Amino acid sequence: MTLSDTQLTENGLPLDTPRGQILIIACGALAREIIDLKNANGWTHLDLTCLPANYHLYPDKITDAVRASVAKHRYHYDDIFIAYADCGTGGLLQAACKELDVQMIAGPHCYSFFEGNDHFAKTSEDEIRTFYLTDFLVRQFDAFVIKPMGLDRHPQLRDMYFGNYEKLVYQAQTDDPSLTQKAQACAERLGLKFERRFTGYGDLHTALKTL
Repeated sequence: MTLSDTQLTENGLPLDTPRGQILIIACGALAREIIDLKNANGWTHLDLTCLPANYHLYPDKITDAVRASVAKHRYHYDDIFIAYADCGTGGLLQAACKELDVQMIAGPHCYSFFEGNDHFAKTSEDEIRTFYLTDFLVRQFDAFVIKPMGLDRHPQLRDMYFGNYEKLVYQAQTDDPSLTQKAQACAERLGLKFERRFTGYGDLHTALKTL
């Protein structure tokens, strides 16, 4: 399967012919990670479909889109798992999952569950002035940071947006020197110090292996 980050951003990932017993409905930003975990662990009982990753720019769309996807697919599967954290929905996604009787991954956002929710909760208060990127967001930096903030047209706005930040933390899911180099360039572009943390898949792996 050839995955295009642009496709995952704008359209998500459609469901192939149903083969497994459990369907994962995920954010498009997690598609590569979930496929890697499925392949590495032989989780053939899990199928995957993804909603567009750019819903994170409009989090009010996420809950209704998840509801629609569950309604579309639930009668074809024994169970459904939602691979989203709260992701800016203000608790609405969690409430919807409870109502629909489906599980979702715990945590406020993917930065938290990639580092591990318990660890992130302990350290995040000391990192209020930190800007985080994942593998996907490094690859899609322009689409999720530069263009939505208008920095491609008005680069002088950079310090208004990022003047209160101190560093950019790249949470690396994989060991890819080219991504690390690109993440460092992202930090330089924003005028921030750079730190790379290898997180692997964190609590995403922990959640999926229980399915």
